[in-house]
Amino acid sequence: MASNGLLSSFLAAIQASLSVLLVISYGAIAAKFKLLDSASGKVISKVCVKMFLPALLFAKIGSELHAGSAHRYLIILIWAFICHFVSFLIGMGVHLGFGFPDWTTAALMFNNTTSYPLLLIQSLQETGILQRLIGENENMSAAIERAKSYFLVFATISSCLTFAVGPRLIDTEHSPDPPDDKDDEEDDDDGARDEEAQQDGTNEGTTLLPHTRERLASIVETTFFPTAPRDPDHPRQFSTAYDRRPSKILIAKKRWLELHPRTQWWLLFLYDFLNAPLLGAVVGAIIGLVPPLQRAFFNDTADGGIFTAWLTASLKNIGSIFVPLPLIVAGVSLLMSYRASRSAAASSEERTPWLVTGFVLVVRFIIWPAVSIPVIYALAKKTDVLGTDPMLWFTLMLMPTGPSAMKLITMVQVSDADEKEEHKIARLLTISYVISPILAFTVVGSLKAAEAAMN
Repeated sequence: MASNGLLSSFLAAIQASLSVLLVISYGAIAAKFKLLDSASGKVISKVCVKMFLPALLFAKIGSELHAGSAHRYLIILIWAFICHFVSFLIGMGVHLGFGFPDWTTAALMFNNTTSYPLLLIQSLQETGILQRLIGENENMSAAIERAKSYFLVFATISSCLTFAVGPRLIDTEHSPDPPDDKDDEEDDDDGARDEEAQQDGTNEGTTLLPHTRERLASIVETTFFPTAPRDPDHPRQFSTAYDRRPSKILIAKKRWLELHPRTQWWLLFLYDFLNAPLLGAVVGAIIGLVPPLQRAFFNDTADGGIFTAWLTASLKNIGSIFVPLPLIVAGVSLLMSYRASRSAAASSEERTPWLVTGFVLVVRFIIWPAVSIPVIYALAKKTDVLGTDPMLWFTLMLMPTGPSAMKLITMVQVSDADEKEEHKIARLLTISYVISPILAFTVVGSLKAAEAAMN
């Protein structure tokens, strides 16, 4: 009987993993038939991160977080920092000790923490194997929504670290998001001002982080003067109307630009933590922890939910769009990047070292499950630290596992890394997602460990 139960669980996990892989393949099919391309994929990714994901975080965290469950989310925050820090140490160890490429650290540190696990847990719901982790008086749908909120909290930390730390692991002078054309023009102006400052005798530290100075100047300028027009006769100058700006703002901007480069670097580092997903999560957490607000946003209309039927419902609708879309874009990105790598000369320098590829895959798919499952099982079985929610234990075991994040390609594209590095990462990610159904072993192991801890 136990053997049959294990086999049925494994088959269900395989089906759920294949379902996720098929969604990725649909993106590749769309790219193959030219329904989507890299440009459209980037646009979709941008709207997903800046609109759909914050809405999803607001809806899930706001509805699930309350005073009685706050400790669960604190556990997830701590676990997220531990997982990323340990992965960072492993990556830096092999980079410094064995000469692995610098992007190895990012590949080990950042896995797909949003769309992939959300769609996986959704597919597992269809198989029915998670029924064993919920209580007799609990609804399966409610348990699944709670599991999604757990994954999203972990994803929020991962997203913040991706924006703030990820690019610095590959290139210390660039941000994760490539600038728009308008930003390019503004950066040129700021670069000219920096050059003038250097000629005026600015200390030698000014040249330590030139790109950081330019970006920070651009941030200030676009924040204070987002609609400042250019003089058509002199494109590098602002119009007369723009010169009549309030003197206080001009003084503030001047002081900003005069900050020491190291201070600017740290301000940029902190600024990169402030992103749309974090904002959505924070607003959702505030509303969830304030009972009158949670009642207004998430209760039924008859029970005081004055925003539930229209505002909250609309945010839930656009949030639900997020789950499959990034995986569709992942399929597009993988196909386009893989084509580019195949069309490049197949020199030994462009081939992804099998040792690096194998190491990243082993850490992501074998070592982390081998660590997370027994650690969480021991804490759940022997202590009261993790509480009494088996769904929390199950998700904690899965969080640090899975394929590397697709943002690795973006990080390399906006850094000074050679195009060959992008091709290597494209091959690594392609292999990583193709073999992702082996996560079925992790799913079954986590499921059985959570069941054992319950007993």
